[in-house]
Amino acid sequence: MGSFQLEDFAAGWIGGAASVIVGHPLDTVKTRLQAGVDYGNTLSCIRTVYRRESVFGFFKGMSFPLASIAVYNSVVFGVFSNTQRFLSQHHGKESEASRSRTLSDLLLASMVAGVVSVGLGAPVDLIKIRLQMQTQPFREATLGLKPGAVALGKQPVYQGPVHCITTIVRTEGLAGMYRGVSAMLLRDVPGYCLYFIPYVFLNEWITPEACTGPSPCAVWLAGGMAGAISWGTATPMDVVKSRLQADGVYLNKYKGVLDCISQSYQKEGLKVFFRGITVNTVRGFPMSAAMFLGYELSLQAIRGDHTVTSP
Repeated sequence: MGSFQLEDFAAGWIGGAASVIVGHPLDTVKTRLQAGVDYGNTLSCIRTVYRRESVFGFFKGMSFPLASIAVYNSVVFGVFSNTQRFLSQHHGKESEASRSRTLSDLLLASMVAGVVSVGLGAPVDLIKIRLQMQTQPFREATLGLKPGAVALGKQPVYQGPVHCITTIVRTEGLAGMYRGVSAMLLRDVPGYCLYFIPYVFLNEWITPEACTGPSPCAVWLAGGMAGAISWGTATPMDVVKSRLQADGVYLNKYKGVLDCISQSYQKEGLKVFFRGITVNTVRGFPMSAAMFLGYELSLQAIRGDHTVTSP
């Protein structure tokens, strides 16, 4: 069998769509906690969003991620699987039959997937966060505006994903679509290493030797655990990325990654970088469980296999 396979991309698309539907409400809470004001802790944030915006507030900005993150995950899973398969074949291993993966192959494939993901994911995340944050109450004093300079809550800045894209390109140029890309690289490259590697090894650890492949239950558990590990450890840089991407809705406060880290630390201390870690970790489990299960089961259906195979 050739090293490049399109099935991984199709299965990644299905897994990505499943993860967005499952994870978006908590993703909204996470973004509000990290880049917003007056939300307190996780439960307080959930109550506030529900009280102000009803249940629909948790799904703000979901249409764009649903359309785009499915494609994004398709590329991430396709790149990871095919890179790892290429490396395995390069080392003269049986790519499909071999259950043992070398750590170096997994590490390199995860890093490649992380770099590729940022190129596609930075604009997607930016639009999602801008749409999630535009109903966020903000303090006139914090922004340095004269009282009454802005009609709070009267008119949303963006009318939807397309309007958001055109507004950013018009006001900030094409480079504006990649605001926070450095922070995203620092989050996603190690983040994907702590995503795919635990998944593969947890799968092999859970699955008995006699089985030809992991069961759906093993995939769900390993995927969920990998997601919780990855998102939990990525939280500090995720905070910086969210703040950089939310910046610019009303005015620009941060000059870059280091300036954002410095300002955030000076104003709120070290704890600010762990804001949203609970919701990030909790959200990571069902999102990743849904993603890997959607990926593995659809890959199984596409190939006509009767066993689940790891990426």
